[in-house]
Parts: sequence; C-alpha cells; structure tokens
Amino acid sequence: MDYTNYKTVNATTTKYDEGLRSYMLSIYNYMALALALTGTIAFFAANSPAIMQIVTSPMGWIIMLAPIGIAFAFGAKIGTMSVQTAQILYWVYAGLLGLSLAPIFIIYTGESIARVFFITASLFGAMSLYGYTTKRDLSGFGHFLMMGMFGLIIASLVNIFLKSSGMQFAISVVGVLIFTGLTAYDTQNLKRMYYQLANGDQAMAVKLSILGALKLYMDFLNLFLFLLRFMGDRRN
Repeated sequence: MDYTNYKTVNATTTKYDEGLRSYMLSIYNYMALALALTGTIAFFAANSPAIMQIVTSPMGWIIMLAPIGIAFAFGAKIGTMSVQTAQILYWVYAGLLGLSLAPIFIIYTGESIARVFFITASLFGAMSLYGYTTKRDLSGFGHFLMMGMFGLIIASLVNIFLKSSGMQFAISVVGVLIFTGLTAYDTQNLKRMYYQLANGDQAMAVKLSILGALKLYMDFLNLFLFLLRFMGDRRN
C-alpha cells in the first residue's frame, strides 16, 4: 500500500512539474515574441518621418497612455475575457509600446542599444532563474519593491519639472534595482498563480500565461530602459 501511494503521489508531482514547465515556457515564448514585435515596430517607426510625426504630435499621448488602460483591463478582466481577446490585447499592447519607444533609436546609437539589451537579457535571465528555483518566499520583498516602484513613478514625474541630471541618475539606479528584484518576485508569483488558479482549466492556463508574459515583459522593458539611461551612448 505504501508503494502504491508513493507511485500515485510521485506521478501527480511529475504531472504538476510538467504542467509548470509547459506553463513557464509558454510565458517566456509570449514575452520574447512581444519584445521582438516591440523592437521591430520601434526600429521601423524611428526610420519613418511620417510615423515619427504622429508619435511626436498630440496623438502620441494617446499612443503612450493606451497601454496603461490595456494593462488595467488585463488585471481586472482576465478571468472573464476570452483567450482570443487576451491575445489581441497583448499584441496591441506590445505594438503600441513599440511606437512609444521609437525615439530611443534616434536618441541612442544602435550599438549601445544592442549592448544594453544583451546586458538586460543576462540580468533578467539570472534573476528570473533565481525566482523560479529559490525556496525562499519573496512575497514580503515584492510588496516592498511595489511600494518603491510607486515612489519611483512619483519621483520621475517630479523630475519632469525639475530636470535635474543628478536626480535622473539616482532614479535610473533605483529603477534598475527595483525591476531586478521584481523580476525574481514576479517569476515566483507566476508559479504560485499556476498552482492556485490553473486547476486543469486549459483556457485559464493560457490566459495566465499571457498575463504572466505581460508582467515579465514590463519588468524586462523597464529594466532595459533604466539601464539605457546611464549606459547608453547618445548620438551627437
């Protein structure tokens, strides 16, 4: 009887592990494709005077603010929206951010953008792996980082008016630290979401994969942008 119970428990654990691996792989695939879409749109938009004219016009505010609304919609409606709607909103989100980020190809050299991207990828990968494998509960650490992120947003808004280079440097350093930590926290939290909410529901598992990809995508992108601010080489 003990042997039979051991086999049952072991088979259940293996099934869960396989499901978790598939779920996390789906998240990373969605995230990588979104980053590729964002980068491609940003590059071609930066090389199109007509598109840049739209991005730098008042219409640019709509392009910039629309992703915020999409992110809130994901958080509030992910349980009730269809898989197709979630996928459409996700790709629209990545595309709009590509338009918003087009100016970085004008401000910074292509070589420094590529260099900072690979540094970001290495740092993100290491922290995501830590979040996936660690047995330590990062919940308290994550709540502290979320509070820090809101403080960072407020400081960034204040510095729009102050235009202090010293404050901008400090914001960039703190931003790198916060989103490095959030990468580990969010990765661990995605595992927790899978075990608590998936419950064998394939549609919900797919939607959770998209939501998880959105979280890690934002962590990666913010980490990249903060690193670019003080490691990127500006064009003359």
